[in-house]
Amino acid sequence: MTYLFDFDGTLVDSMPVFGKMMKRILDEHGVAYPADIVKIITPLGLQGTAKYFIELGLNKPLEQIQRLMGEYLLDAYVHYIPAKEYVIDVLKQMKARGDSLNVLTASPHLTLDPCLKRLGMFDLFDNVWSCDDFKTTKADPEIYRQAAARLGKAVDQVLFLDDNYGANETAKKAGMRTCGVFDETSREYIAQIQALTDHYIYDFSQLLTLE
Repeated sequence: MTYLFDFDGTLVDSMPVFGKMMKRILDEHGVAYPADIVKIITPLGLQGTAKYFIELGLNKPLEQIQRLMGEYLLDAYVHYIPAKEYVIDVLKQMKARGDSLNVLTASPHLTLDPCLKRLGMFDLFDNVWSCDDFKTTKADPEIYRQAAARLGKAVDQVLFLDDNYGANETAKKAGMRTCGVFDETSREYIAQIQALTDHYIYDFSQLLTLE
């Protein structure tokens, strides 16, 4: 079985930190934003989020916004963001049974790689991809088709797991099978994600019994 995992909110419990840091940037510059901002920016990656912040009225160069985001996030990912419950043990069991495990995330390698290495997960994956590696975002159906092609699989032979409604919706449009993953930050969207996806899990222990 071939799996494609999101990172933030799916493998690691980072969404509260990510959301707090992104809103901090807007707050510090007096920029108003919608209540569901975290849902909007989660699939976009840092560059896509920076572009969106400019659209909201943040009057800074794109590169400067991205650097600021990286500075705010790096310490948390390198030092203390934890894996979600059961994730490490379940991934080891899946790897042992011969599954292909891969990551596709909006997070940049700057925060992604050191976090996975600190948690002892990096070497469990065949591929660890950031959206930056595809020059697009998880809001673009093409990224899922390209990921499947790099895996040597038809798009419908890959199961994509994400806590975000928008990412699951886009992967589904691309023809990929999807599995919603519970995260506290997306609790209010559980019913919508369940209606959209092929599977839904509340924790990773359930992943071992999916058919």
